[in-house]
Amino acid sequence: MTKPLRNLKWAVMRGLLSTVGRSSRGVRIGYRHGFDSGTMLDYVYVNRAHGVLGLGRLVDRVYLNAVGWRAIRSRRELLQDVLREQVAARPDREVLVLDVAGGPGRYLQDLAAAHGPRRVRVVCRDLAVAGLRQGERLAQERGISNISYETGDALDPKEPDAGPPDVIVVSGLYELLLDDDVIRASIERLRALLAPGGTLVFTTQTRHPQLDFIANVLPNRDGRLWVMKCRDVAETEAWARAAGFGAVASRREGVGLFTVTVCGAGESGAGGGGAGESGAGEE
Repeated sequence: MTKPLRNLKWAVMRGLLSTVGRSSRGVRIGYRHGFDSGTMLDYVYVNRAHGVLGLGRLVDRVYLNAVGWRAIRSRRELLQDVLREQVAARPDREVLVLDVAGGPGRYLQDLAAAHGPRRVRVVCRDLAVAGLRQGERLAQERGISNISYETGDALDPKEPDAGPPDVIVVSGLYELLLDDDVIRASIERLRALLAPGGTLVFTTQTRHPQLDFIANVLPNRDGRLWVMKCRDVAETEAWARAAGFGAVASRREGVGLFTVTVCGAGESGAGGGGAGESGAGEE
């Protein structure tokens, strides 16, 4: 297809999405907060179609069934499994979990609710205030007291008031960063922030069949077109090892677009957490 025809195709798709597509609640959320925002992901996690009359609900169901959103829901399930394993690997004490870009943190609330305040404490950070306030409201409605929300830059992380975290989570961030050096520096900073024997858990997007569509049609939280980068998980695992992590292993979610990598900082051995069954760098 020639470049003018490609440009016309994307312009038509942007026009359809911004008009007919807005009958879908999910699409409206994407235009308001960004299709890459924590608020958008929270709506995807709930996975209930809403829209204007029957057409809007139909459009919303098609939207929520897109392969990328199905993979993100599958990634959440894998993350929940990994975090449960990390808590179980640290028995008889409170485990401090820090998510540096967590948005509303619905899956983190599930973790906090399942274990209670004397076993798990979660700190959820983000730069998007709307997502943090949404998470606070949801936690209050659910009666969850052992999760807190605060504004924070994932690439300039500070130690939580409660002390060095046992587990740090970076989910859905690194695929939004196009500069590999920024990710390497992030992993190094997070390694230094962990408690002795702590664990870093991060996600990698290894492929996505709709990258062109997303990069030419969907706006991100900054109002620009949402461009992502896929990487080989062996590459991101190597960055973790170079940052000083010992046990590094990854598992792939069921749809097959993302991996979850668990990196142990040593001493307690908790970093393994049962997450190494797939082997390093498997595709």
